[in-house]
Amino acid sequence: MAWCEANRVDFLFGLARNERLEAEINTELMTAALESIRTGGPARSFKDFTWSTLDSWSRSRRVVGKAEVTGGDANPRFVVTSLKAAEIGGQYLYEKLYCARGEMENRIKECQLDLFADRTSAATMRANQLRLWFASTAYVLLCALRRIGLAYTQFAEATCGTIRLKLLKLGALVRVSVRRIKVAMASACPYRNAFGLAYVRLRNAVAT
Repeated sequence: MAWCEANRVDFLFGLARNERLEAEINTELMTAALESIRTGGPARSFKDFTWSTLDSWSRSRRVVGKAEVTGGDANPRFVVTSLKAAEIGGQYLYEKLYCARGEMENRIKECQLDLFADRTSAATMRANQLRLWFASTAYVLLCALRRIGLAYTQFAEATCGTIRLKLLKLGALVRVSVRRIKVAMASACPYRNAFGLAYVRLRNAVAT
């Protein structure tokens, strides 16, 4: 944080919670607990305040606390930032900016786990880079398939692993002739309609 401030770089970092921080949002936690009891669902509220550690920070900084109660359990979270309250509100800062970081990590994890981008055990760096390129290219193609071919279907928000397992890893009869390749799927395939719709949409997208 000190480096960012010295170099005029804005930052937004998660802040490990402790008893002092939790005490700072105790009122908000009680409010969220009452709201959760009233509605029967999760509830949250936010508090914007200035904070400093006892000895490790060189100055006071802006902290946003999220007081959340889910299923009767308190789930307080905190972030520290250089962005001013006049520039961006605490709730928007946490939900739209900070949580977006987690969503980006989910996409990286999707590529890593579903498309095996972590298989970089080759002997050379160049070979491992090529493997990573292949996984990244496959991810881009599957994202296009999901966005164009599978929109408004049960797979519109499916992970790459689900799409690969249910739409790409299929048993089929393949007939190859001089002019065309025919793929005959089983009539009992539960996802044949989504598969056919994706094919039509992708063909139309290429044609336009």
